[in-house]
Amino acid sequence: MTSVLGCSLVLSVQSFYSASDDVVELTPSNFNREVIQSDSLWLIEFYAPWCGHCQNLTPDWKKAATALKGIVKIGAVDADQHKSLGGQYGVRGFPTIKVFGANKNKPEEYQGGRSSQAIVDGAMNALRALVKDRLSGKSGSSGYNKQSGGGSKKDVVELTDDNFDKMVLEGDDVWMVEFFAPWCGHCKNLEPEWAAAAAAVREQTKGKVRLGAVDATVHQAVSSRYGIRGFPTIKIFRKGEEPEDYQGGRSRGDIIERALDMFSENAPAPELLEILNEDILKKTCEDSQLCIIAVLPHILDTGAAGRNGYLEVMMKMSEKYKKKMWGWLWTEAGAQMELESSLGIGGFGYPAMAAINTRKMKFALLRGSFSETGIHEFLRELSVGRGSTATFGGGSMPKIYSVEAWDGKDGQLPVEEDYDLSDVHLDDDFDKDEL
Repeated sequence: MTSVLGCSLVLSVQSFYSASDDVVELTPSNFNREVIQSDSLWLIEFYAPWCGHCQNLTPDWKKAATALKGIVKIGAVDADQHKSLGGQYGVRGFPTIKVFGANKNKPEEYQGGRSSQAIVDGAMNALRALVKDRLSGKSGSSGYNKQSGGGSKKDVVELTDDNFDKMVLEGDDVWMVEFFAPWCGHCKNLEPEWAAAAAAVREQTKGKVRLGAVDATVHQAVSSRYGIRGFPTIKIFRKGEEPEDYQGGRSRGDIIERALDMFSENAPAPELLEILNEDILKKTCEDSQLCIIAVLPHILDTGAAGRNGYLEVMMKMSEKYKKKMWGWLWTEAGAQMELESSLGIGGFGYPAMAAINTRKMKFALLRGSFSETGIHEFLRELSVGRGSTATFGGGSMPKIYSVEAWDGKDGQLPVEEDYDLSDVHLDDDFDKDEL
């Protein structure tokens, strides 16, 4: 019955919407064509499959889409799968609804209710405003331009024969470089997409992935070095590796998605933190879809070497699953008794591990071995939506106590106080045979 009643921490990767619905499923591959280049008014929901509020919105979103068919376009983006699109439009929570009107480059936040009637009313109000603007002669751009496209030419690094080696080959950053010719029509079409992507990538990767451009008609030395024959040609450069050809799409969404994938591949694994106070747990878990927490044996039971062995296993797993952007925490047995009790592991069974979804107040326990193989199997099952879960009692996280950080050393038993018994005399009537 557990498998029937249990609700998975991570839902299977499946869309809320199907081809039979009137909701248009949007991805980085079709977003530019369907939305940006369209003259239609769009209401677009950015959702995550694991989000309960998104699941609740789905039937009303479908109903509104059917009511507005042929009048206003209703779309949906799985922003958990297509993080580049969500990041591009500043999506921070789910569900987020945006109205893409006259100026598709600057969508507005939808502020209305979430019932199907409220959505239809909001869409019709936006449509009336759009028509009124058109009647008065106002018109937003339905395509990209450098002023309103979310980026500008300054976000693209101009590369030349003189600075290419120093900036690209000798630097530590990952580069996507476009080789173009000013007279090339495809290059002109790519320019606003490249600029918008450059701005988003710079912000989201903290400058660790950069976009550059080389005018191959002027800087022929570097262009001929890499055998540039057609325009635009995009190449990816990683320090110490041979450049590779970029084979993806040419929309900003496609470019951003590839850049973020490379950033994830090169980013360090998430930091493994000891739960020293409530703030550490709260920040780590609230910023992540899942929080992986280990309760390790007391230091007196394992010593420093044993504990470091467990921590090494966890760090290897955090590296393996770093693209998931999960949080990784650990605590010593007995240090956070209320947390252990709420997870059902208090007092025995160390080391133990739980995966927690604080948004849904659910958790799953590692049932296999605390090893690379056992943990990998546990996390893999969660990743595909399998495995039974339980709900935190009371619907909230347990109390977290402030504790001292482990000093990295072996544990020591408390020193017992010595007592001087030399001046203590036994009672003369004491019968030693009673011992």
